[in-house]
Amino acid sequence: MSDDQLFALANALPLVGWLALCLAPLARPALVASARVVAAAMAVGYAVMVGLALARAGGPAPDLTTLSGLARAFSDPHVMLVGWVHYLALDLWTGAWEAEDAGRRGVPHWLLLPCLALTFLAGPIGLLLFLGVRTLPGRRVPARP
Repeated sequence: MSDDQLFALANALPLVGWLALCLAPLARPALVASARVVAAAMAVGYAVMVGLALARAGGPAPDLTTLSGLARAFSDPHVMLVGWVHYLALDLWTGAWEAEDAGRRGVPHWLLLPCLALTFLAGPIGLLLFLGVRTLPGRRVPARP
């Protein structure tokens, strides 16, 4: 499979997980679990791509300790693809955690949706918004067994 085909697949697959999270109130445990399965599949794909990239590397290891070294490494489309899959997998896993935690804390779904959208588009900003939303007063936090 070419890098372009992998890129198309890597962009399409997480959408299934994000759609499940948007529909979470219908069957939260199953839908959060399905998003996690997609994120885990993305993580497996990431691990395989990293392994293959390391196996085919013929020159010196890239310098990831400087900004210019990182820029040189990411100028390779395959390395950029591996990095992109990294972001997609972790953002989806974070979104799944947000949906699960929102259910436990009684956060209304309409308040969760903007958090999920921002986590999808700009991971850390969506996470920050969710961390703020989950602290709003008036939410229930059931006792843990």
